[in-house]
Amino acid sequence: MKSSSGFLSRHGLYLAWFVSLVATAGSLYLSEVLKYEPCKLCWFQRIFMYPQVLLLGIATYRNDKRIVPYVLPLSVIGGSISLYHYAEQKIPALGKVLPCTIGVPCTKDYLNFFGFITIPLLALTAFILIALMLWNARAREEEETEEAEDGNNS
Repeated sequence: MKSSSGFLSRHGLYLAWFVSLVATAGSLYLSEVLKYEPCKLCWFQRIFMYPQVLLLGIATYRNDKRIVPYVLPLSVIGGSISLYHYAEQKIPALGKVLPCTIGVPCTKDYLNFFGFITIPLLALTAFILIALMLWNARAREEEETEEAEDGNNS
């Protein structure tokens, strides 16, 4: 178990960037190739996912884990929007609380694999994976900093 945890914490920044890249590419594929028109909530999710590709890409290139406190809120907020969007698709009464009045209704399911896997669930999964990987990478960075300080104090 230690080796997989070590792998994830050592490469968490890179893996988080990769997940954001796949999520962004998937989002663009669905809208630009398959011509699925995004709803209002989809646009908000994109607003919180797309910048992560650039921010995490630069941080990965520089191996700079100091980006974590800046990117983690993007994943938490985007994930919250995805969670609400998914709930709105699966619980019809929620669609009446804040209805999408312009464009595609937010309750529209373009994808519905196995009766529960929808685009908002895929986005939520990406946001959760990014947040977990960044959290894990941040914890490792803090441990390394403490070890370095302890080594200097000896």
